[in-house]
Amino acid sequence: MELTGDQPSAVEKLVDGVLKGYRFQTLLGVTGSGKTFTMANIIARVNRPTLVVSPNKTLAAQLYREFKNFFPNNKVEFFISYYDYYQPEAYIPSKDLYIEKNADINEIIARMRLSTLKSVLTRRDVIVVASVSCIYASGDPNDFRNINLRLKVGDRIRMDEILKKLAKMQYERSEDLGKSGTFRVRGDVLEISPSYEEFVIRIEFFDDEIESIKAFDPVNRSVIEEYDKIIVYPAKEYITTEEKLERAIRSIEEELEERLRELRRQGKELEAQRLEQRTRQDLEMLSVLGY
Repeated sequence: MELTGDQPSAVEKLVDGVLKGYRFQTLLGVTGSGKTFTMANIIARVNRPTLVVSPNKTLAAQLYREFKNFFPNNKVEFFISYYDYYQPEAYIPSKDLYIEKNADINEIIARMRLSTLKSVLTRRDVIVVASVSCIYASGDPNDFRNINLRLKVGDRIRMDEILKKLAKMQYERSEDLGKSGTFRVRGDVLEISPSYEEFVIRIEFFDDEIESIKAFDPVNRSVIEEYDKIIVYPAKEYITTEEKLERAIRSIEEELEERLRELRRQGKELEAQRLEQRTRQDLEMLSVLGY
């Protein structure tokens, strides 16, 4: 495909504006796929990591497919809300009824979101197509980048040390091969299913030495690629260091005690009990799960 009509001049002006550091520019006069094609040419010319924000999931999915076609060799990622269903927590005072938060997470979208985070941190040829939900934070990018597991063929490391590190990165032990965000051990073989990939990583040991690192298809067991070294990133978006988590828990406990004293001074014992119960439950989850 080639640019036609006013598209070449529009591309030139917009590229020039980006390179000059203009914060805002507007493309007028084209719609639908014509606008996507024009933007694709701008992205190709500028050659920078790109974020494309769509007003809704449906349009984001369409743009994602189109950019995948325009950039078959780039890392085109999809970043939208992973909730298929979400009911926020609520309280009905007249019935003294507390309704817990309930949600259904789409595992495929969750994997694509984590793949996006990994790509943004590790690649320059990334194009992220997102809905407006991307404005909400996904945790500290420095923590996601730094809390990882680096493995190299020939390294000597105890299996139990790797398992402890995986647990801190919110991976779970499971015998279900290929289940996202899990790992399993078979003798001297460790298999990890990264939350951001469709393949499984197999690490073979000889005693405490890493003998080989391979990626394989969990369905047909065929080897996809062999590595000399690999970095495994966290299983969840919301990951943080133990130090930050401990500080957060202490801060919440201090604020809770202050709020409880205030409620009891006002004679609101029922409200104080309810607040303490809910907060203690959340603190326990933070301590055990890390989120």
